[in-house]
Amino acid sequence: MRAVLSVGANLDDAAGAVEGVLRHFAPEAVAVSPVYDTAPWGVTDQPDFANAVVIIDTPDTPEQLLDRCQALENAAGRVRELRWGPRTLDVDIVQCAAPDGSEIRSATDRLSLPHPHAHERAFVLVPWLAADPDGVLAGVPVATLVDGLPSADVAGVRLQEGGRP
Repeated sequence: MRAVLSVGANLDDAAGAVEGVLRHFAPEAVAVSPVYDTAPWGVTDQPDFANAVVIIDTPDTPEQLLDRCQALENAAGRVRELRWGPRTLDVDIVQCAAPDGSEIRSATDRLSLPHPHAHERAFVLVPWLAADPDGVLAGVPVATLVDGLPSADVAGVRLQEGGRP
């Protein structure tokens, strides 16, 4: 299965937490974005985030991958107190595709695929576009989705100094 993961953090060593996830998935990675500093989304009265996208090929099912992502969050001390609030680590599964390229869909209490809000979040789409200029979300090119976002949202996603090339 191929999966697109969005990684973000804005507490403690946010960049280090993001880099740790990228290292964790490195053996499975087919593409990795640079790390970006991004304005918070939803709850805006909080520090900026470090965000990146990693695209992996994994033998995991979507549910097994979710377990891995949540284990990484838990190891980083993630506490779920405020929706869209500050966090030590957030690892979201944005999209999964079967080996034949067909999109995997899920609509359970535990996992929604593709991610229901990814199409409106510059902090997901801009790094994804950098990692895979030909990326497609729910049948729409990621480049088209980025072009449709408010320019202020896109401008709020800034390449982190020292971020991956």
